[in-house]
Parts: sequence; C-alpha cells; structure tokens
Amino acid sequence: MAPAKDMVLRSDSQVVAPVSPEQTLKASKALLVHMKKATKEKAATATKKNLLEDDESAANETPIWMTVTTKRHITDNNRLKPHKITVPHKLATSPELSICLISASPQRAYKNLIASEEFPEEWRKRIDRVIDLTKLTAKYKRYEEQRKLFAEHDIFLGDSRIINRLPKALGKVFYKTTAKRPIPIDLQSREDKKTKRTKGDDSVNTCTAAEMAAEIEKSVGAVQVHLSPSTNTAVRIGYASWTAEQIAANAEAVANELVKKLIPQQWKNVKSIYIKGPESAALPIWLTDELWLEEKDVVADGSEEAKALMAPEKANVGKKRKSLDGTSEPETAPKKAKKSKLSTKAEPAGDDLDKEIAERKTKLKKQKAAAKKTVDV
Repeated sequence: MAPAKDMVLRSDSQVVAPVSPEQTLKASKALLVHMKKATKEKAATATKKNLLEDDESAANETPIWMTVTTKRHITDNNRLKPHKITVPHKLATSPELSICLISASPQRAYKNLIASEEFPEEWRKRIDRVIDLTKLTAKYKRYEEQRKLFAEHDIFLGDSRIINRLPKALGKVFYKTTAKRPIPIDLQSREDKKTKRTKGDDSVNTCTAAEMAAEIEKSVGAVQVHLSPSTNTAVRIGYASWTAEQIAANAEAVANELVKKLIPQQWKNVKSIYIKGPESAALPIWLTDELWLEEKDVVADGSEEAKALMAPEKANVGKKRKSLDGTSEPETAPKKAKKSKLSTKAEPAGDDLDKEIAERKTKLKKQKAAAKKTVDV
C-alpha cells in the first residue's frame, strides 16, 4: 500500500536523538532475566546431560549481540578487515587467553620486543606464538594444519600492514566465520609514519615495546565490527554473566560510534537497533520515526507513480505505452512469425495426397517381396 499524501520527512537540519540510556538499561535487564529463565528451562527439559560441560560456565559465556538495521544497504570495501570500537567494559579480559601474533618479517624483531623488560608480564604470558607471514605461508599450507592452528589459540592478531594478505594464507578455516578472524593492530614505528623511509634502508620498522603492549591491550578488549553488504549488522557487546549496567554501557557506546563512523548518512539511515541473545527474542533500544531515507522514496496516493506501481502488468503488444511524464512512446511493430523449414515445401492437395500414399504402399510391398525372395534363395 502506498503511503499517504501528507507524509512529511524530517529535514536534515533536525538532529535525531541518540540511544536512550534508560531504554537501553531497561532492555538489558529484561534480556538477562529472559536468558537466565530460558537456560534453566532448557536444562530441566534436556533428555541427555553432558557430564563434561558445566552448565553455569556455559551460560556465563553466552554472548549478547546488538543488531543494527539500516534503511539502505551498506557497502564496505574492507570487509575482511574488521573495525574496532573501544567500549567501557572490555570483552576479552581472561588471563588464560592464548594469543597468536602474526607479524611482518622478520618475526625475531617482534619476539625481542615481547621478551624485553618494557613489555608487561601479564601480556607476555598470554602471547603463546609469534610468526611472520613468510613462515606462516610455508608452514600452514594444508587444511589440517590450518585447523590445528585455529584450535590452538583463542585470539589472533595481525599486523595491519599484512592483514589483507592473511585470507589467502589462512583460508576458509579462519574466514568462513567471524569468530577468530585476525584483529588488525598497528606495529609500525610511530616516527616512520611522520618521516619517509629512504630507499635501501634495511632497519626493521617496529614500534617500541610499550607501544606494542598498549596496542595489543586496546585491540583485544575492543569490539570487532564486521560489516557486510546488507541492511543488517550484528556486533557482540557482552556476555550473559555481566550486569545490566555493563551491557547497557557497551550497547550505548557501540551504537553511537558505529552510526557515527561506519554508517553513511548516520542516524538518518538507521531504521532500528536491538539487543538479543543467540536464541532469544530481539528487544528494541532505538526505533526510527521515519521508514524512508529521502523524499524520492515516498510516493503519494493518487499520483502517476503510485498508479503505475499498483496497476497490474498487461501485454502491450500493438498498443501505445504512456510513460510517467505523460509522453507517448512509438508503437512497436509486431514481430513476424518465423517460417518453419518443414513448411517451405508446398503441401499436396487432398486427391494427390491419397494417390501418393497408395503408390508408397505399393512400392513398399514390392520391396518386402523382393527381400523375402532373396532370403529364401
């Protein structure tokens, strides 16, 4: 059904209100209550129980997602390179995390930075492997080797200078989902960014140990946003073990930063924002008052455009077609029927046809008799 004539779009000068903290906190509390209740009911009605799985720890690690729906498709050129958003409450804070750092060549320079005294001890324990792109490509060629590497570590970090070359080196094991895609980090020297390197300079372009540790801490705790060419984007903002205040704070920070930096036309292009669990219903925290982005998206009732959209399609062969602007298009000539190759030969009349059939039958009988005579001899 076409929209009404008096539909009025908000002007560009008016500012759209950001996400309401009260509504976000209210939705977070309701979501946590629903998820805890659903977890208990699922455990009570389960026919088989896994003795190796801790129900409480599994429930605490259940992620909470925020989904942003836009009015028009978002096209992101760097889809394999996630965007990072800093949040008040970091996602990865466990001291038992296993981190794999994929660096530029040579890897020895980055191992020395991690082993230096300036590098914090708490992060040194979490980094279990440092490998450069050259050795990564040579050592992990096979699918089984890539699967083994995928299972050995919780988080993968990649130097931003070689992050676009990792999909070819790691394959679909890492990039078929967004669970463990390498997170880009900046390991380049801060001084070399300001001054150009001379040709033939063989010095390793690395940052200091303190800068490297700060970059790793910032990247591991940030929220990763993977945009896809669609109208829907899902971002993990917390876990079921968190409080409603922590989830609401992260949701507000991610929503404002995501709309401000990554969505074209910002709030004007946003339709709705929800928070949800993996199997729960989506609870709204922000809804737009306008379903259209521009005035050209709205068609008034009774207009020529509305009539053209609502009218059923009819065959227009041999008729004049009228465009929306009122001008008539020239009449299209009917297509000539193609002549069949079989019809090129003139068909005989009725009496001649009967005579021809009789002659063919007589000829066929003679051929059969001659063949039978030859067989008998």
